[in-house]
Amino acid sequence: MLKIFNSFSKKIEEFAPIKDSKVGMYACGPTVYDYPHIGHGRKYVNDDVLKRVLEVVEGFKVKHIQNITDVGHLVSDADEGEDKLEKGAKKTGKTVWEVAQEFTDYFLKEMDSLNISRPDVECKATDHIPEQIELIKKIMENGYGYDTPEAVYFDVTKFADYGKLFGQSLEEKLVGGRDEVVTETSKKNPADFALWFKRVGKFADHVMHWESPWGDGFPGWHIECSAMSMKYLGEQFDIHTGGEDHLSIHHPNEIAQSEAATGKKPFVKYWFHSLFLAVDGKKMSKSLGNVYKVADIVERGFSPMALRYYYLSAHYRKQMNFSWEGMEGVSNSYKKLKKEFLALRVEGGQEKNIFGSKAEVELSGREAFFRDEFVNAVEDDLNMSAALAVARAVLKDEKLNSFEKRRLVENFDKVFGLKLSERDEVPADIPAEVMEMVNKREEMRKTKQWAESDALRKEIEKLGYKVSDFFDGVTVEKI
Repeated sequence: MLKIFNSFSKKIEEFAPIKDSKVGMYACGPTVYDYPHIGHGRKYVNDDVLKRVLEVVEGFKVKHIQNITDVGHLVSDADEGEDKLEKGAKKTGKTVWEVAQEFTDYFLKEMDSLNISRPDVECKATDHIPEQIELIKKIMENGYGYDTPEAVYFDVTKFADYGKLFGQSLEEKLVGGRDEVVTETSKKNPADFALWFKRVGKFADHVMHWESPWGDGFPGWHIECSAMSMKYLGEQFDIHTGGEDHLSIHHPNEIAQSEAATGKKPFVKYWFHSLFLAVDGKKMSKSLGNVYKVADIVERGFSPMALRYYYLSAHYRKQMNFSWEGMEGVSNSYKKLKKEFLALRVEGGQEKNIFGSKAEVELSGREAFFRDEFVNAVEDDLNMSAALAVARAVLKDEKLNSFEKRRLVENFDKVFGLKLSERDEVPADIPAEVMEMVNKREEMRKTKQWAESDALRKEIEKLGYKVSDFFDGVTVEKI
């Protein structure tokens, strides 16, 4: 049985969905005002691994919802500063709508490159304004909100459990609020948060705005996640994911407003948070020049799958450190794993499911041992480094035949998502002259001209390129 750490209870718990075979999973998505970086990539790969384990190993049907924040998220997670979309528009000289679409497209492209499976629903905040307004109405009707000249606020003191959420007292939040939030004169408590901003004062010229019962304006950031998650998953669901930065403000606010509106507890059964990624031991910062995109990794000659392997090597609840030296080492480890896997000279049959009650094939005793070791690793709060170690042990095991090895590792890769079965495309920078020699060598090998093909391989190596032979083709890479 899968066991995962629940950030709300601060305990590792056995996973049991609300509905027997179905899992509702909501992931906090990007605010699309700038390029995503490799820290974002880590969070979404962790979400993807959780989803794969639930589906592949545990046999659940997962309904995965992810939002796109394209309005309402201010520079601070609290009610401070300008809207991030308007900030991005000023920076790029484009409209807020153009900025949102451009960075949404870029985000999806980068996540695809990391082999992250798309959510069942990718929902934009601006497409769900009516749902957000209706939710605010319920909160107001139940006595948890109040209207002011500049905004509609949620009164945190009316929600009895607010100070207990994620282990931070209300007193601490109020003190933090005084330090962090630019408190409007009509705001009752510093920790109160906006449900709806009105188009007045500093937001008088806000570009994105809609009519509401409280006046022309736009939603606060937090309300969108409650409105959209409940629309697609119901008033209570199984899993909510996010980064560790959401623990102090965004997710407590989501819980408070959702439970205040519905009266149902808990809003979410399990909270799943990924820790940050540092670069060379430091927080990513544009001033330090250490904010990298997945595209920057590729530009340095590394595969996005090697970066995904890097993510899997560190536990999601531990801060991960990225360095180019580490990337080099991990890339070599990934290439070795993939090369050993592709060298298994067998075809067909290995794609059949080997997990749980839906297993489609009976395994040998040795195979079952490694399958169980893999399952134990992933069910232990997603211990992916241990799971990768099982895969490496399988490939080295002398008691397993090639077919068994390939069947095991190919099934493991349904969770890893490392595309081990796919041959890499020939790099674009391989000269035509070299490729002609590679193709000529392949013709020699087909006619068993072994000495000649070996001599040509050495000629290719003198030009600075390495040819690796596999049962179903070759790969070429720069030395």
